[in-house]
Amino acid sequence: MLRTTVSLTELGMGAAQLGNLGRAITDEEAAATIDAAWDAGIRYFDTAPHYGLGLSERRLGHALSTRPRDEFVLSTKVGRLLVPSGNPEGAMDDQNFVVPATVRRQWDFRRDGIRRSVFESLDRLGLDRIDIAYLHDPDEHGEAAHAEAIPALIELRDEGVVRAVGAGMNQSAMPAEFVRRHDIDVIMLAGRYTLLEQGALDELLPLAEERGVGIVAAAVYNSGLLATARPAANSSYDYAQAPSEAIARANRLADVCEEFGITLPEAAIAFPHRHPAVVSVVVGTRTAEQVAETVRRYTARIPEEFWTALVERGLVRSV
Repeated sequence: MLRTTVSLTELGMGAAQLGNLGRAITDEEAAATIDAAWDAGIRYFDTAPHYGLGLSERRLGHALSTRPRDEFVLSTKVGRLLVPSGNPEGAMDDQNFVVPATVRRQWDFRRDGIRRSVFESLDRLGLDRIDIAYLHDPDEHGEAAHAEAIPALIELRDEGVVRAVGAGMNQSAMPAEFVRRHDIDVIMLAGRYTLLEQGALDELLPLAEERGVGIVAAAVYNSGLLATARPAANSSYDYAQAPSEAIARANRLADVCEEFGITLPEAAIAFPHRHPAVVSVVVGTRTAEQVAETVRRYTARIPEEFWTALVERGLVRSV
């Protein structure tokens, strides 16, 4: 539970793929995925305007609109406004979402932009509130993030428009600075505290634990490298071709998994939960079948001796 009494299930559903990430799915397929997550007991759902130019928000909000509002937690993100694109009819999005490019993303970390983003997300979602609002990928906008964006989110929290605030990023250094300088509640950390790499242990995780800031671990498969029992030679890592050193390290981790009768993806989902600052692990899913497989991996029993072996062999850092 976050210090603002927002309670997250240990397993959350990431909804980027409901925005047609990589390939298109139907509204019915998207709804079936959300239904499967709900039936499996998942009550934390994460989306963003970026995901399918608002399509993920619309699909998720529609599917959740029939659920008791106090029984689920929804997070979305701010920092990219959706504005008219001026593109010709038939133009498609150029950021790997299979959707018409009738609008485009516009970075805006000013106070007014943050507020506009939240209220436009509420319109797309069709819900009465947002539980968590994350500043989305402000890597190149640090000054504006500190000066206006984070204070604007805190203002919205104080007004009751959102219940908790923080940032979602693929690095740990800037989030650590947010925790140090601002009264935030949660950080969504993508790919930087995983079975493969634990750089967030240097600063962010100890600081978050000290300040009572929750960590939501995302991208726990490191963009696919840890998503199968054995990484393929063409595996993805950080949204690009995985370097040979990363593939070799993943294979060494897989060796130990096999020794203990578990799989690499099972260990990847379980690992972040072992740190006391981590409140949830979010996994992106596209289909009901992927939801079922994710839940199966999450519920797999992993012996304590496995974790000890990883530390002793220098494959993971001790918490």
